[in-house]
Amino acid sequence: MGGGRRAAAAETGAMPVTTHSASPPLQVTRTIVLVGLMGAGKSCVGRRLATRLGLPFIDADREIEQAAGCSIPEFFARHGEAAFRDGERRVIKRLLGNPVHVLATGGGAFMDPQTRALVRERGISVWLRADLDLLLRRVLRRSDRPLLQVADPRRKLEELIALRYPIYAEADVTVDSDDGPPEATVEKVIDALATHLAPPDRGRSSVGCEASSAR
Repeated sequence: MGGGRRAAAAETGAMPVTTHSASPPLQVTRTIVLVGLMGAGKSCVGRRLATRLGLPFIDADREIEQAAGCSIPEFFARHGEAAFRDGERRVIKRLLGNPVHVLATGGGAFMDPQTRALVRERGISVWLRADLDLLLRRVLRRSDRPLLQVADPRRKLEELIALRYPIYAEADVTVDSDDGPPEATVEKVIDALATHLAPPDRGRSSVGCEASSAR
């Protein structure tokens, strides 16, 4: 059958269509936790990644809003960041007890030592790394970022990068989030996860991504 289809395609000049089903499946046994700054594409990439892997997708920020009964900007305004981080920690702990899924976290979640330890124990962390200019272009499209309600959002992002990137670097896998179609980043995440999950005796390589050795 396959040879007949190829021959027919050659006669008509048509090119065979390659689909995502050709990608080797990943044997994912722990929740994939996406971390990174606001604007890195965690929710956008996470939804597509979950679809590719046949897993549920959960956005931690949406879960926090449901638990609090208000939006995150409203929660910040009423209770402050410290109370938000406490609730965020508890919600993520609950979510990591769910069956395997893809979890997008807020930009500050991975900064919490307890949350990092729990993610390390129960999940596979993936840092979506993006440069300042790309982050700024993306975050300025929305006005609901509590930490950016300042006179100089660029300077604030610079401060957050300096503070958070050394911690994000502790993630199991690092993938650069580029200014292109999200599907391209999804492919890089899948490749990086395949490398990370490969047996120790197989050679590890990466293109535009980094995978740490097993902890």
